[in-house]
Amino acid sequence: MAQWQSGVIEQHCRWSEQLHSLRIVTAPVTFVAGQYTRLGLQVGDTLVARPYSFVNPPSDPVLEFYFNTVPQGPLSNRLAALNSGDSIKVSTTVTGFMVLDEVPAGRDLWMLATGTAIGPFLSILRTEPLWQRFERVMLVHAVRHWRDLNYSFLLDQLATEHSGQFSWLPMISRDPFDKVVRPESLSLEAANAAIAGRIPAAIKDGRLEQQFGLTLNAVHSRLMVCGNPAMVKDSLAILKQRGLAKNLRRSPGQVTVERYW
Repeated sequence: MAQWQSGVIEQHCRWSEQLHSLRIVTAPVTFVAGQYTRLGLQVGDTLVARPYSFVNPPSDPVLEFYFNTVPQGPLSNRLAALNSGDSIKVSTTVTGFMVLDEVPAGRDLWMLATGTAIGPFLSILRTEPLWQRFERVMLVHAVRHWRDLNYSFLLDQLATEHSGQFSWLPMISRDPFDKVVRPESLSLEAANAAIAGRIPAAIKDGRLEQQFGLTLNAVHSRLMVCGNPAMVKDSLAILKQRGLAKNLRRSPGQVTVERYW
C-alpha cells in the first residue's frame, strides 16, 4: 500500500507543449538512483496517480521528474497545468529494477534510452559508484526531434567532468539532418556525433559500436535499456542474437531493462 505525503511545486520547466519537468519540495523520500515512485493529484474523490522516475540523484533533496503529456491521459495533462506553489502528492513507496546494484560486474556500461526514459539514467549518472565500477560509460538518447534533447546541457557537463570515461550520443528519428537548426542547448560536438534512426536498428547494423569505438559482447558489456516497449523488445531480440541475455535476479545476464507499461 502506497504511503503519500504532500509536496509543493518549486519549478515547472515547460520544455515544449508535450515535454515537462517538475521540481518538487517535500519531506525526504529515500530511494536509489534509477528507481521510481508515483505522483498523484486529487480529482474529485479519487487520487489519480502514475509512476515517474526520479531525475535527481538521491543526494538532492528537491525531487525532479521528467514526463510527456499523453492525449486523454488522466494525470499527465493535469501535471502539465501545475505552476510553482501548487500542491502535489508524492508516494514514499519506491521501486524499480533499473539500479546499479542489479547490474552484474563488467567493464563497459551502455545506457540506452528513448524520450523521457532518460530520467533514471540522469539520476544514476550523478552518483559516485557508477564511476568507480565501470571503465567506460556510454549513453544513447533517442528522440523524435532535435528540440527534444532537453538535458543535453547536463550530459555535456558530465562528459567534460568524466572525459575519456563518459560519452553520449543523440539519435533523431524524425527531423531531417540536412535542414536542422541546432538547438542552442546542444553542443556542436554532440550535434556532430548524432545519428539518425532508432536504437534497435543502430545496434543491428553496428553504428552504435562504431560511434563509441567499442564492441558489444557478453564478456565486457553491460546494458541498461529503458524506453517504449517496442524499443525494449526489439533491442532485447537483437542483443540476444549477439549472445547477450536479459538480466534476471534468478538468472543474471548482461541486459537490465525497466518497463512501466
